[in-house]
Amino acid sequence: MFFYKLDDKVLFSNFNYDLDEISETEAMNSENTIYFLNRLNPLNSRRIFSIAHPSLIYLEKENINLINICDDFEFNTPLWIMDKINDRKVMGINTNYPNWKEFTNYTLPESWKVNIVGLGDVGSTLLIGLKLLGGNTIDSIGLYGLNKDNLKRLEYEMNQIIDPFSDESMPTISIVKEDELFNCDMFVFCASKGIPPVGSKVSDVRMIQFEENAKIVSHYAKKARNSNFKGIFSVVSDPVDPLCKVSFISSNKDKNGNLDFLGLSSDQIRGYGLGVMNARAIYYSKKDSNTENYISEGRAFGPHGKGLIIANSINNYNEELSLNLTNKAINANIDVRNTGFKPYIAPALSSGALSLINTMKGNWNYSSTYMGDVFMGAKNRLTQSGVEIEMLHLPEQLLNRIRNTYKDLNDIDCSKF
Repeated sequence: MFFYKLDDKVLFSNFNYDLDEISETEAMNSENTIYFLNRLNPLNSRRIFSIAHPSLIYLEKENINLINICDDFEFNTPLWIMDKINDRKVMGINTNYPNWKEFTNYTLPESWKVNIVGLGDVGSTLLIGLKLLGGNTIDSIGLYGLNKDNLKRLEYEMNQIIDPFSDESMPTISIVKEDELFNCDMFVFCASKGIPPVGSKVSDVRMIQFEENAKIVSHYAKKARNSNFKGIFSVVSDPVDPLCKVSFISSNKDKNGNLDFLGLSSDQIRGYGLGVMNARAIYYSKKDSNTENYISEGRAFGPHGKGLIIANSINNYNEELSLNLTNKAINANIDVRNTGFKPYIAPALSSGALSLINTMKGNWNYSSTYMGDVFMGAKNRLTQSGVEIEMLHLPEQLLNRIRNTYKDLNDIDCSKF
């Protein structure tokens, strides 16, 4: 290993860099976060991430190895670096991204400024959740949309939700202009077009919206690039996972359509659709004694919709029970539609407000992050050293399901927008 110093920061790598080299003994004296430098293809890897397991120091490519622990490899990692890893004080940086040095100064805000685009059924319900639950985490929420009367109404009503005798503050709500959208710490995309009406016969409601919503999210991703946006670009609209990939690709194209990776980095983009799928799995698991332990033993992986993976238990995985629970969770939105209503309340709150707030707080949540070539959902958290995805020893049957979903997501063309 090579050890370096950049300003007052300690860096280390398996590669030789043109940086000020220091001894390992000097590097060991650092009590702060240290930075691991790697060289990966920016198209299928993250710019920064939390080193939560020694295997991440030896990655040659990112894929589902970000969630599956492989014990076949012997890690020759110094004990003092292992201690840093266990304390989550090691940040990985991909030096093939331009301007990588600036991310040695990466910090998360103590109080977040959030801007939301799209205040329809999902967006307005999500807004209510953030207003009520975001105290002491969110400082302010900006609103932007095409329906100006709706914006005025929400500004009036949201600012009249007040708990007068509580010491906990609530976010202030304001209307923002389009050129102010990326003056924030978190941008939340809830705009949507082409939602099938209740009663329509469609097998996958979410993918019907892909073409239209991809054009819209691409517009805002390019604006994020032009604004040199450094915050979190959150996608709530369907289909969440492909729209995240569209955001990444479109924001990193220059005027000639060539990728230059000067736009949103993949680790800035997060998708919020898996939270409600986990919640639906919990709901149905409680109706069967064979799956009632899902809430404590189970996990959710994959996209919001087709390709979802529900595992009844990590330690006692049962394929039949898991597939049954998966199907129930996938079809839950159809069950709600059959009552004559659109299924937007639970997604807006479970996938949206609650997961967004947990992201800002650094808590574990279900959301989509970049795993090599695709954005895919799994349990993760945002830390001061970057995104940490939960790593597990996954049963082979479950791992095969994850591989299939990964391939299916990778087959979706997200490059044309």
